[in-house]
Amino acid sequence: MKDVQNEPDHRNIPIDKVGIKNLRYPIRVKDRRDGSQSTIASINMYVDLPQEYKGTHMSRFVEMLHLLNPEISLKKFSVLLEAMKQNLDAASAHIEVSFPYFIEKQAPVSLAPGLMDYNCRITGSSNSSNDIDLVSEVNVPITSVCPCSKEISDHGAHNQRGIVRLQTRFKKFIWLEDMIELVESCASCDVFSVLKRVDEKNVTERGFSNPKFVEDVVRDISERLIADDNITWFSVSAENFESIHNHSAYAQITNGVGPAR
Repeated sequence: MKDVQNEPDHRNIPIDKVGIKNLRYPIRVKDRRDGSQSTIASINMYVDLPQEYKGTHMSRFVEMLHLLNPEISLKKFSVLLEAMKQNLDAASAHIEVSFPYFIEKQAPVSLAPGLMDYNCRITGSSNSSNDIDLVSEVNVPITSVCPCSKEISDHGAHNQRGIVRLQTRFKKFIWLEDMIELVESCASCDVFSVLKRVDEKNVTERGFSNPKFVEDVVRDISERLIADDNITWFSVSAENFESIHNHSAYAQITNGVGPAR
C-alpha cells in the first residue's frame, strides 16, 4: 500500500513538534504512602520532523506507550524518549503526562479523612545531543487572607481560594507529596475536602492569623527551594481568585539553571 507520509516534501520547512495530544491512558505513579497509585493521564507526545519528510507515523506514538507499562518513572521516561527518536527517525522528542493525584488528608481537629486531588504533570524532552530534561509539576489549591485588608478593617478581612503552580528540576527523585506539602505550608491555610465545624473554626482562625499576599506565598516557597541542594531549577506562581475584585492577583518567580540546549 502507498505510504504517503513517507513521500518527500518540497517546501523545505522543518516542523518543531508533530505528534498526538490529549490521549487518555491508564498509568501508575509513585505514591509515598502506598508505593504506587493508579490514575488516568492525558498524554501529549511529539517529535521534530525534518524538512524532507511529508509526515510522521502517528500510530507509532500510541504503540510506544507500552514502554511505560504503565508506571510513570524517571527511568521509563528516558527510555520512551529515546525510543520515540529511534522509531520515528527524529532528532528530538517530547512527552507531557498530566494526571490527577490523590492524597488522603485528615481534617485538622476532628481528623475526619477525605481525599484531596491535585493536578500534576511530568514533562520530558530529549534533544539531538541526547540531553534529557525532566520537569515535575504540581498544582495546589490554597487559601489566603489579605494582610492589607486585615490591617485597615475594624472587623475581619477578605480572603480567597487560590492555586499555586510549582515546577521543579532536580538532581534526584522528589515525591509529589513533598512538593505539595511545601506549597501548603507556605499558604495562609491549606485546603481540605472534609471539614467538621471544629475544623472550619480552626482553618478560619489559622488563615486570619497568617495573612499573606501572593507575593508572600511565592517568596516563602522560593526561599525554601533555594535552600534545597536537590533543586536545580524551579518556577512557582500563585494566583488568587479575588473575592472582592473581578480579577485575579498573580505572582511568579523562576530561579536556577534551565535545560541544556
